Amino acid sequence: MKPLIPFLTLAFTCIARLAATPQSPVELKLSEGFKNPFGFYDAAPSFSWQLPADPQSTSQTAFEIVVASDLNLLFANADRWNSGKVASDQSLYIPYHGAKLSSRERVYWSVRYWNQHDEVSPWAEPASFELGLLTNDDWQAKWIGFPGHGKNERTQYDTPLYRPVYFRKDFSAKADVVNARLYITAKGLFEAHINGQQIGQDRMAPGWTPYHTRVETLTYDVTKNLAQGENAIGLILAEGWYAGRFGPKRTWGNEPPPEIICQLEIEYADGSQQKVLTDSSWLATTDGPIRTSGIYDGETYDANYEMPGWNRPGFAATDWIQSVEFPIDSKIQLRPKRHFTTRDKLELTPISISQPAPDTIVFDMGQNIVGVPRISLPMKKGQTLRTRVGEALNRDGTLFTGNLGTAKSINNYTAAENGIAEWQPQFTFHGFRYIEVTGHDSSQPPEFSWVKGVVQYTDFEDTGHFETSDVNINQLQSNILWGLRGNFLDIPTDCPQRAERLGWTGDAQVFAPTALFNSDLHAFWSAWLQSMREEQYDDGQIPVVIPNATGKFTETGWSDACTIIPWETYWRTGDKKVLEENYDMMLRWLDYSATHVTDGISTQRTVGDWLQPYSQQKDERRGDTDNSLISTAYYARSIELTQRTAEVLGDTGKSKELKTLHTYVKQAFQKRFFDSDGRHTGAFETQTSYLLALGFNLLSPDIAKKAANHLVRSLENADGHLRTGFLGTPLLAPTLDKIGRQDLAFDLLFKETYPSWLFSVSQGATTIWERWDGYTHLHGVNKSQGSLNHYAYGAIGEWMYERVAGIYPLEAGYKKIRIAPLVDSHLTYSKGAYQSPYGLIESEWKLKDNTLQLWLTIPPNTTAIVTLPEPYTQNVQVSGKPYQLEANSSLQLEPGTYHLTASGPASP
Repeated sequence: MKPLIPFLTLAFTCIARLAATPQSPVELKLSEGFKNPFGFYDAAPSFSWQLPADPQSTSQTAFEIVVASDLNLLFANADRWNSGKVASDQSLYIPYHGAKLSSRERVYWSVRYWNQHDEVSPWAEPASFELGLLTNDDWQAKWIGFPGHGKNERTQYDTPLYRPVYFRKDFSAKADVVNARLYITAKGLFEAHINGQQIGQDRMAPGWTPYHTRVETLTYDVTKNLAQGENAIGLILAEGWYAGRFGPKRTWGNEPPPEIICQLEIEYADGSQQKVLTDSSWLATTDGPIRTSGIYDGETYDANYEMPGWNRPGFAATDWIQSVEFPIDSKIQLRPKRHFTTRDKLELTPISISQPAPDTIVFDMGQNIVGVPRISLPMKKGQTLRTRVGEALNRDGTLFTGNLGTAKSINNYTAAENGIAEWQPQFTFHGFRYIEVTGHDSSQPPEFSWVKGVVQYTDFEDTGHFETSDVNINQLQSNILWGLRGNFLDIPTDCPQRAERLGWTGDAQVFAPTALFNSDLHAFWSAWLQSMREEQYDDGQIPVVIPNATGKFTETGWSDACTIIPWETYWRTGDKKVLEENYDMMLRWLDYSATHVTDGISTQRTVGDWLQPYSQQKDERRGDTDNSLISTAYYARSIELTQRTAEVLGDTGKSKELKTLHTYVKQAFQKRFFDSDGRHTGAFETQTSYLLALGFNLLSPDIAKKAANHLVRSLENADGHLRTGFLGTPLLAPTLDKIGRQDLAFDLLFKETYPSWLFSVSQGATTIWERWDGYTHLHGVNKSQGSLNHYAYGAIGEWMYERVAGIYPLEAGYKKIRIAPLVDSHLTYSKGAYQSPYGLIESEWKLKDNTLQLWLTIPPNTTAIVTLPEPYTQNVQVSGKPYQLEANSSLQLEPGTYHLTASGPASP
């Protein structure tokens, strides 16, 4: 007689499954990760969702999407699209195939799925999106500006001084407003008000794009801001990136005046509509309290110029004048913003107060940040308070500003009465840790509550977490995160403090994988890549900064961002759209690059391995690595990534062509730059020369093995220290890992003497620096005007997350995951967590008494290959049950949470 226990267990399992309905899908998102977006940019979106953490439903076998113009129609008669049941395990980026959508349209959608048992889930809680104005034809408003703006006032750099402009318009509204939308943008920066209330919480809006091609628009729901009867709209317009003293020349002198456009559309219950449009009938003045405002130089506010009620109905605008209007230029697209706006994200309180002079107070925020100071302190009527900011202090405790270049970074506030002055600059931002205050009521002792550090960056969410048993590595991770926050303000900038703040492509491409782990940057990168496409020259050149502020200036290793960032974004999100959008740009870049290639070797210009320490070049910033080696290596890399893109997109002919070309360039590279012993034959044998060759797989296996020995030797010759700049550094740890020298990768990571990652930590860094020796306790700030907030060297984060924590995508978007943590004597504990497109991935390990414990979370609708680190491959248990490892020390896990234990060999 057969035992009953297995039969009963199976029966109870079946009964339990029959009784339990799969849970609904969660985390419904649109395109690049938008939740219920408003004023959305894309009339042909894609749909994504996650399966819930439900043991009943570990995978998806089919789905159904419904889309409707009315919530009541969604499940009864989806009039926009019903996909029907689609057999597919894909839950990300399902393209919309329904009826054509148009500007202003509001749409509702939901989804359900069938699990691995062919059981259908309930419908997900409905989501929605509303489209913005998608074309220039949707705009009836006119651009407006201030007559003669900037003609009579100049800055000290002989550029036009564009004082902020205040605009207003009174209008009447009927009762029973159903919907009201404010569509608005500026060539410059704006802030909008209706009936005295600020609209939205955005900062530095609308952001920075190639203004000659495209200006992004924003949409606000102002239904509740309107009143029956008299209403008023008030706008403030500042120069910003568009018209201010900005860019590498900083003194062009021909910046055009700022302009603004808005369109208020009101829908009433009776079906009637009303529009309030910017035109020459709007009144304007430059005599408001914001006297000046610039990105580099800061903001000046004089409370004596305040105009109570200027943004409310009935204000007597007796001294205001009519605006000047301008038609919409058909060459400049007005399009909804395609990523998130900048916001006030955090607020810091000082950790200490010092007084280096009787009338000077310095507040230490304890963290190098980007944003503005907010004041709330006592002042006397007529006093002018000055806040000046900086990243460091001089030896005497005064503020160090030597690395700001020509950026003043000063904000002034003049009090109109005695009492507490409360103010925050509106149209500028700074990089700083310290706030210097002068001009206050010195009879009052300073208090910590007098200032706050308002942290501003693009409104994305954190997605990654990394920690270890080492406090210095944890500080390094914090520095990486704060460097990201500080330089991802609408675009990825090189630095946030000096008179630069440009979208350098080289910095961005080396840091992109690290950034994509730490934050939800899918939309951010996609938007910046659109600007890159718009800035590409007809001959295929890619400017080194995006938006372009340097002219026709192309550099290998920088301009290759046009192939690297699309691929990295696709690989970590799984969204093919980013490849589809940028494929033509990638091909055109290869065509241009080929014009600098002879016999497989590129002579294209490059700034080199930027800021390599101990460079022997006349311009020590450029590093010693052979420029042609760098150019050829990156040419091969761009070919490889474009070939992969062609393969993903199904362009098999181009894929085959590029494979052949890649092989040819690899062979030429090896023949030109390496001898038969694997040694670099150039004038300078640098670590970066070997890292590019090995990291980009440009050598034959036998030569690569020999070159690996030379790489190790180059480290030994440097006393175990790195000698790499912006291009070589990101490849250090991954390449050492690849050649089996993880021990050296860990040694480099934990090195505390110059140059190293932890050297800056030992000197009190709270962000990543531009130079390895940006600051020392002994000498202060490096006098080379180096930035103390420059994220490029933070690229080491990629290796920490993928190898120390062990989380890496084996298939695009983490559909298949590799969990393979490295365990080294430097650490006893590490934890990594990542909110992937499919859900939470966790890898946490702890080593004690020769026993390794590993806690894992694998999200639904994925699988994971787990490889235990040597030598901890004995006595393996998975959630308390013995497990026999495969020959490669790996095991495959389905979605769920697990606790693994394993031991190393017994001590002799």
